[in-house]
Amino acid sequence: MFSLRFAACAAGAGLFAFVAIGAASFASAAPPTASVTIDNFMFSPMTVTVPVGATVAWTNNDDIPHSVRSVDGTFHSPALDTGEHYSFAFTKPGVYSYFCGIHPKMVAKVIVQAR
Repeated sequence: MFSLRFAACAAGAGLFAFVAIGAASFASAAPPTASVTIDNFMFSPMTVTVPVGATVAWTNNDDIPHSVRSVDGTFHSPALDTGEHYSFAFTKPGVYSYFCGIHPKMVAKVIVQAR
């Protein structure tokens, strides 16, 4: 009886380990993320290069609201207050120039490369 319970527990532990390893492998396959900060009326870095499928996340660290708006209309954030974030996943290669919709002199770009 004891050996039967032990075998069932061992089998359950093996299944758990298999699921955990599978989940870890899946998590590491997630597309990369690049970060851009908004501070002192600037995007930093001003140019980000990522592969197709990557997500770019913008964080407003400035004292006033800013937005992120692509020149071609591909993406557009709402006004971001201090500490707020906006993310966009890029599914096509290209050069995406963008600016702050509130302060249009703030400009930058995302370069998305095919894998």
